[in-house]
Amino acid sequence: MGKYELPKVPYAYDALEPHIDAKTMEIHHTKHHQAYTDGLNNALATLSSEIQNMELTKLLTSLDKVPENVRGAVNFHGGGYDNHALFWNNMKPNGGGKPGGSIADAINSVFGNFDSFKEKFTKDTIAIQGSGWGWLTYNPQSKKVEYTTMPNQTSPRTKGLIPLLGLDVWEHAYYLKYQNKRADYVNAWWNVVNWDEVNTRLSKTIA
Repeated sequence: MGKYELPKVPYAYDALEPHIDAKTMEIHHTKHHQAYTDGLNNALATLSSEIQNMELTKLLTSLDKVPENVRGAVNFHGGGYDNHALFWNNMKPNGGGKPGGSIADAINSVFGNFDSFKEKFTKDTIAIQGSGWGWLTYNPQSKKVEYTTMPNQTSPRTKGLIPLLGLDVWEHAYYLKYQNKRADYVNAWWNVVNWDEVNTRLSKTIA
């Protein structure tokens, strides 16, 4: 079995300042994402080669194939690994603004306009109880985008949804800079969203 390795962040830890501080980025990546990476490898090491060799995205949509005694660990650490790999790429220096292209069309067709989508995403993500994520996802059944929240590190893939844009609202994602002011963090995050990456992800999904 090839072990999963910690993915690199595609910019310097201080590149998202002042919206997300460098120390939070460093700890989030090197400690928390590393812990999910290690936890995933440890969980997979106990499983059959058939499961070990499955693509992680496929594994997260097929958790029923994982033995029950390890399923929770694969869900948590596998979701944490995949969610964070997406999260780093969802952001970039000098990001934000309004999206264009196919993702803009997809958002407008469901939410009416970008401002309505942003308002819903912001309000409902701030309101998540405890730890979790707010997600813009693509639903292959309806062939439309939708907003959903997921608890802890559970991936939208476990619900048959394809993650496009996710926001981590675990306290470790913002507490050094924003303390308990989750709303300030969520509102600041919009300034670093990488809409080009989200657009590319949607285009690959619907191709």
